[in-house]
Amino acid sequence: MNDLATTVDTYLAAWNETDRDQRIALIEKVWTTDGQLIDPPLAAEGHTGIDEMVTMLQGQFPGHRFRRASGIDTHHDHLRFAWELVSPEGTVVLAGLDVGEVGDDGRLRRITGFFGELPAIEALKQ
Repeated sequence: MNDLATTVDTYLAAWNETDRDQRIALIEKVWTTDGQLIDPPLAAEGHTGIDEMVTMLQGQFPGHRFRRASGIDTHHDHLRFAWELVSPEGTVVLAGLDVGEVGDDGRLRRITGFFGELPAIEALKQ
């Protein structure tokens, strides 16, 4: 997969997919077998671990969907993009930024997620 927009959109589609077999197929399509997904509260490794993390989040936020909220910035084998978690009513309940590393085959090797706005520089608050 050389098209990073397709890779990222498929990655987000996996978060939204409630059918486990279809979700696993999406995960396998865009993640290396040893891929790592790290968010502030959790970490997962491999296709099974990533699927378990997605399943847990879907249980906590039933009916919510992820959507990409920015273009994709890239250099070398790294990428970053913004995303939003949207309620069934259309309200953004969480926004964040994912920073990732792509393997030689174009699949995701690692994603590290950050939630919310970037913190202000302390000196600028004064």
